[in-house]
Amino acid sequence: QVQLVESGGGLVQAGGSLRLSCAASGSTGTINAMGWYRQAPGKERELVAVISSGGSTNYADSVKGRFTISRDNVKNTIYLQMNSLEPEDTAVYYCHAKRRFTGEVYWGQGTQVQVSS
Repeated sequence: QVQLVESGGGLVQAGGSLRLSCAASGSTGTINAMGWYRQAPGKERELVAVISSGGSTNYADSVKGRFTISRDNVKNTIYLQMNSLEPEDTAVYYCHAKRRFTGEVYWGQGTQVQVSS
């Protein structure tokens, strides 16, 4: 099993920045991709950004150029630096991890990000 614990959410004004963290613990040895998803009220959960164990990244078009995902493999932690935040970024942000070979996925409990206009 893998446990994912997010932190760093909060309330920020439009144009501001936040940094989310997600620490993985447990049987993390074969975890490959980790990333961030978000779910706004009344909407489906959507991919925000993902990073492989080798550092390859992929972003949703809506956050390209504003958000940066990074990873510390020693600490088993990923980060999401969010700049130029917009009210449309308001959502619960979930950390996600996927195990290599089996494809098993894990989710964190979520952290709320609210951007005021």
